[in-house]
Amino acid sequence: MQRQTIRRLVIPATLSIIGIILTQIYWVSNAFNLKEKQLDQSIHIALQTVAEQIATYNKSTLPIADVVNQVASDYFIVNVNDIIDVNVLELYLKREFSKRNLRLDFEYGIYDCTTDKMMYGSYVKSNSKGSEDAVSRRELPKYDKFIYYFGVSFPQKSSYLLYDMRLWIFSSLMILLLVLFFAYALYVILAQRRLAEIQKDFVDNMTHEFQTPISTISIAADVLLNPEIVKQPERLTRYAKIIKKETQRLQKQVESILQANRAERAGLTLQKEPVNLNDLAAEVVGHFQLQLKEKQVEALIQFSPHCAPLIVHADSSHLTNLIINLLDNAVKYSGNHPEIHLQTTTENGHVLLRIADNGPGIPEKYRRKIFQKFYRIPTGNLHNVKGFGLGLHYVNNIVKAHGWQIRLSCPQTGGSIFEIIIPNFQK
Repeated sequence: MQRQTIRRLVIPATLSIIGIILTQIYWVSNAFNLKEKQLDQSIHIALQTVAEQIATYNKSTLPIADVVNQVASDYFIVNVNDIIDVNVLELYLKREFSKRNLRLDFEYGIYDCTTDKMMYGSYVKSNSKGSEDAVSRRELPKYDKFIYYFGVSFPQKSSYLLYDMRLWIFSSLMILLLVLFFAYALYVILAQRRLAEIQKDFVDNMTHEFQTPISTISIAADVLLNPEIVKQPERLTRYAKIIKKETQRLQKQVESILQANRAERAGLTLQKEPVNLNDLAAEVVGHFQLQLKEKQVEALIQFSPHCAPLIVHADSSHLTNLIINLLDNAVKYSGNHPEIHLQTTTENGHVLLRIADNGPGIPEKYRRKIFQKFYRIPTGNLHNVKGFGLGLHYVNNIVKAHGWQIRLSCPQTGGSIFEIIIPNFQK
């Protein structure tokens, strides 16, 4: 699947997901508001009827307007313009709410003009389950416009509406699950696409890396097949050395792939032991001297003056490979006149192994990606630097297996600095 095809799929799919979610939110919100409006109307009619019944009971008249006032989402004030009998009020409220199938809890209070306070009436549950004492009562607020009135509060109104909308909520959850599944499927497609691109880049890179030594060996072998070559021993030796060198190069490349694959499958098996980091670093640089001389690399080693020997608890074989990979990486990316600085030091009770180069540095956007398997910084059509993108991935695996930390910094003056932070060193 081409990149443009993926983009044409992702953009409308993302817009569709957003559209579905926003549409569902809109309809659920509208449905909730409609349910609330219908409930408020039913409560208003019920309270108006109760007020009329109280007026009939008291043989009085109701105000012409503003008998029932909704002063809050769950609080109603009823102006009866006469003295209210508590027992009669509760009886009428229960009967009218039951008649209109308003099965929700309510509490009521009556205004007492002598104390200028709302006198609490009672909390009435819609069913017999539960204890009234367990209910959190609230102080019903006054309403300054009336003298003879009562207030009715519905503390469970929101819960009642949500329960009444349970089918809407269930359908919304199902749609949300479908959207999440679709989004996950889209994520998997993109991940597979990215993996396919990585695999293609790796195969192309590996083909390029193998092609050069294989071609060189093939040419050298053709020269050695010439019967006249035996009469030129110096030339014979030179081409034999070329074959050996290119074979070692192929072997090193194959070993790096196999090494990364073994570490990925089974994980790194560590055999930790006390290791003198200064001695190990000096030994690695010593074995690396031939490659450094070939590429005219200026190498500077600086050991910590505070701790000699500098002992760390590590797997010496993997620690050796770690230093080799960082040195090899520094040499490859340091241009025509490489300068490599290897330093060991201590900081805040930790050992620091620092390897710096004078290369162009690593752009900020690539610094988190360079430790990924097969990842290489894009260079367009140029292929000046050899490798499969496995070295730093292997280094990162070694660091994680030991419980260490790796830190990368790139000064403005140029170059890259890799620091391995080894905690709790031993003197």
